[in-house]
Amino acid sequence: MARPTLLLSAAETAAALDMAACIAAVEEGFRALGEGRTPPSEVLALHSEQGSMHVKAARWQGYFVVKANANFPGNPAQHGLPAIQGVVVLCDAATGELLALMDSSTLTALRTGAATAVAAQYLARRDGRVAAICGCGKQAWWQLQALRAVLPLERVFAFDTDPAAAERFAERVRHETQLEARAAPLDEAVRSADVIVTCTPARRFFLLADDVRPGAFVAAVGADNEHKQEIEPRLFSRSKVVCDSAAQCARMGDLHHALAAGAIHPGAVHADLAEVVAGKKSGRLSGQEITLFDSTGIALEDAAAAAQIYERALTARAGTEFRF
Repeated sequence: MARPTLLLSAAETAAALDMAACIAAVEEGFRALGEGRTPPSEVLALHSEQGSMHVKAARWQGYFVVKANANFPGNPAQHGLPAIQGVVVLCDAATGELLALMDSSTLTALRTGAATAVAAQYLARRDGRVAAICGCGKQAWWQLQALRAVLPLERVFAFDTDPAAAERFAERVRHETQLEARAAPLDEAVRSADVIVTCTPARRFFLLADDVRPGAFVAAVGADNEHKQEIEPRLFSRSKVVCDSAAQCARMGDLHHALAAGAIHPGAVHADLAEVVAGKKSGRLSGQEITLFDSTGIALEDAAAAAQIYERALTARAGTEFRF
């Protein structure tokens, strides 16, 4: 007899997975990919004038997971709606049974932060204490929480093209953590930072190569389609470049723009993160290296997080069971 499908709301999805568990799940996913124990993810992207839809699919352990995510950056200001909306579909990989449907926005935020944390463990300096968060929307908070889990952060600079958003974010950091935090101009923020995260919908690069100091770790998170860009291409030629998926980043990440500009050639990409986590390629080798993580978001991250959410929700008897 077919099992019922579990429906998990945004709140139930969030309650089923904390950041530390998500980081561990995503790291194990990258390790399995690097060791050849799970196949590469797949992605389909569609675009309109106002936003985009990504459909990402992966197999993880005993599950098939598909995420359909709509990303409409103008939604909060124009319609009072979230920028990211969607659903994650989790199926049994042996029978095809539909086991769960869950909100994608919280899962996406968690696993994107977790991927940055995994990269930081291998690519950031262990003594990194100053972070610059560029872009102070919803993703900024999860990026900071993820970094706090793996680095001894003490101070945060917040930058946003909306100064009020940067001020609100800095205030939240001061209020909810033990970190020093303040809004700052872009050049001051990044020139002071050991760790730089860009998580914006920018369509033209704003992080300049000359503003990134030796030894910094850069996580380029915002460019998840070919129309977005945050990183000056020249920074790629100065950095050790690691991608969540070099093939995917070459199509839709900041790497896409660096390749088009001739600032780097495909063979100059150091590694996929899976290769680094699996020990097949090196991480950071010196305190002076600039390391750059191009993160477009791969479905394996969603799958690893979704599997944990589903299994924890079953144990906690959370969610609503239904049958079509």
